Amino acid sequence: MTNKNLIEGNTGLWEVVIGLEVHAQIATKAKLFSRSGTKFGAEPNTQVSFVDAGMPGMLPVINQECVNQAIKTSLGLNGTVNMHSCFDRKNYFYADLPTGYQITQHHRPIMTEGYLDIELNSDTADTKRIRLNRLHIEQDAGKSIHDLSPEKSYIDLNRAGIGLMEIVSEPDLRSASEAMSFVKKLRSMLRYMGTCDGDMEKGQLRADVNVSVHKPDTPLGTRAEVKNINSVRFIGMAIEHEIERQINLLEGGGEVNQETRLFDPNTGCTRSMRSKEDAHDYRYFPEPDLPPLLLTQERIDTLKNALPELPDAKKSRFMTDYQLSPYDAGVLVSEQETAAFYEEALEELKQKDAKSTKLLVNWLTGELFGALNRDGKTLDDMPVTARQLAQLVNLIVDDTISGKIAKDVFVKMWETGKDPEILVDELGLRQITDTSAIEVIIDEVVAANTDKVDEYKSGKEKLFGFFVGQVMKASQGKANPGTVNQLLKKKLS
Repeated sequence: MTNKNLIEGNTGLWEVVIGLEVHAQIATKAKLFSRSGTKFGAEPNTQVSFVDAGMPGMLPVINQECVNQAIKTSLGLNGTVNMHSCFDRKNYFYADLPTGYQITQHHRPIMTEGYLDIELNSDTADTKRIRLNRLHIEQDAGKSIHDLSPEKSYIDLNRAGIGLMEIVSEPDLRSASEAMSFVKKLRSMLRYMGTCDGDMEKGQLRADVNVSVHKPDTPLGTRAEVKNINSVRFIGMAIEHEIERQINLLEGGGEVNQETRLFDPNTGCTRSMRSKEDAHDYRYFPEPDLPPLLLTQERIDTLKNALPELPDAKKSRFMTDYQLSPYDAGVLVSEQETAAFYEEALEELKQKDAKSTKLLVNWLTGELFGALNRDGKTLDDMPVTARQLAQLVNLIVDDTISGKIAKDVFVKMWETGKDPEILVDELGLRQITDTSAIEVIIDEVVAANTDKVDEYKSGKEKLFGFFVGQVMKASQGKANPGTVNQLLKKKLS
């Protein structure tokens, strides 16, 4: 595929090459090798077993649910689940790694050769396939806290031993926007499968970004890695900064060092952390306390059959069954809760033609999403149900109320939790569709504005909007707009 994302520098075009290593916290109640809890926000060092603390003589015992979650994720990512995988020790020495090593899968991961299709244009069905090199299981380290005292650092081992899935892409990404799309799509997939909650603010999904630049048709450049980014927006900012930094460095006659860098969201810049280690620096060797992980085809098939409908399949179905555009379908399926809310509302919709299903999308992503954002609520704790939103759309479609009045009704629904039809009757908002009643209002407006009538008939056709507005005002917005337009044109002609 031709790369359309080439960057113009002072010395010509540059090509960007990006690979991602995403660490996804496995959604389980216990850690990877112990029964300690995984609840976020617990008091420091209250979810730590002797195994997590690296006490001598303690042996790890694999959490089977962590393995099942990794298998489901591998299947959802179109990967090959390896029937035989192994654990290794990755040796390095941090204060928050009490054993002095991390148990991971270096040589034989549980998954290889998957892929993820990302969206290139939200208005079309254009996608790009990003190959996945591997998914492996590993344990997380603890957390060092440096800002509680100017003289001391503190260690919290609550995270130590929590199960992670590291998902490694091939270097197929060519821009910050592609990398952001990849992480958004991956997060959505994990949440659909229930294998990772994906809350990036809680550290449940973090990404290491590898970036290099080179001239087209020349060998790949030296990559720099930016570690532990926990925001999609920050991932984009870090990549953009690295691209600019590396191009400026090379065009100035310098060299890009293979190193690990950190991103500072306050400055939007990356800074050097340490020179990048190679695999041999970690002195990997097989984990002596864990046997090989052997899977059966029956176990894999059982988990495969339990997978839910995933975003790509759901988007395709929404476009086919509900005549939605690629953009609308994409917005709905990006979060499983939104898609479920939409389909629940559809059950209450009287007409399921393209006009009605689109109108329901507009109200969901417009008025309802707007109210959620304004009040800081979610679909689970808001006062308007899916059934009520569909009922409101039904009232618009059958001309009981106009779209404008519907917005006022929605405000009252949000305030009271009442059904829209009850509010329409209580407030006397039913639309006037009786042509004779509308004709009476039109006659009154025309009689009160004879000068404007003469101007309209002399060629000032823009005044038609004035008459429509006056009729709607006189009817308190309850006259059917289509009928008003039709009768006005007849009257004024």
